[in-house]
Amino acid sequence: MKKLFISVLAVAFVFFIMEGCNNTATEHKTEDKTVKKEQAKAGEKTEKLNKKEQAAAPETVPAGETKATAADQQPVVKKGQKIKISTEYGDMIVLLYDDTPKHRDNFIKLTKEGYYNGTLFHRVIKDFMIQGGDPDSKNAKPGQRLGMGGPGYTIPAEFNPEHIHKKGALAAARKGDQMNPEKRSSGSQFYIVEGKKYSAPELNNMAKRTHAIYTPEQINTYQTIGGTPFLDTQYTVFGEVVEGLDVIDKIASVKTGAGNRPVKDIKMTVTLINE
Repeated sequence: MKKLFISVLAVAFVFFIMEGCNNTATEHKTEDKTVKKEQAKAGEKTEKLNKKEQAAAPETVPAGETKATAADQQPVVKKGQKIKISTEYGDMIVLLYDDTPKHRDNFIKLTKEGYYNGTLFHRVIKDFMIQGGDPDSKNAKPGQRLGMGGPGYTIPAEFNPEHIHKKGALAAARKGDQMNPEKRSSGSQFYIVEGKKYSAPELNNMAKRTHAIYTPEQINTYQTIGGTPFLDTQYTVFGEVVEGLDVIDKIASVKTGAGNRPVKDIKMTVTLINE
């Protein structure tokens, strides 16, 4: 959990455009012009630095999360885009949600680049989730600490009360709240929920902490299918497994070692499904 709450120090820039007050006094005219020129130069310099930071800021990623600013990527995508995550345990077909466009578009972009191919499900916890998306996991040595890699940017949170952490939910890993109060998502690391079933009283108690408000249908989902409701309103859910839920169970059941890394590497290949 500590690594998942895995939980990026988000960087926000606020610009104040200051207009100098006109002074009719002759002795201040020259000084006013100089000040305005200096303010204009400072504003231009700050704007350039901001754009550079937004394009590709360096990242520091404890526990599988990133620190930086989201890259401005606007790929053209179709609605209802699905992806296939292939492993030796089988394939998972995942539907990406259209109402979380930043996460959807980023995942599609990385998939087209082959970013995930050869990476591992490097963190697996039974009755909880399976996590992957760390580029450093490619060709990782046995026992190597993983969960610190990423593309160098984060993504703004896209919370939607309709998308809960039910079994099969695809969600973004992130840095913890103390360093990431905006709950920005990792640029590449994700997890897929296995979870377990919860009773209505248990859900009510969790909702008091997370401030989640569940519909009768969502309560029924957690009671019959299961999930990880304690993560609701905290991490962005941006898709769900629509085929291959059994693959999640198979992967979640493997033997793991230090850092919840599977003893035997579980590599993935991620491709777009063009229907």
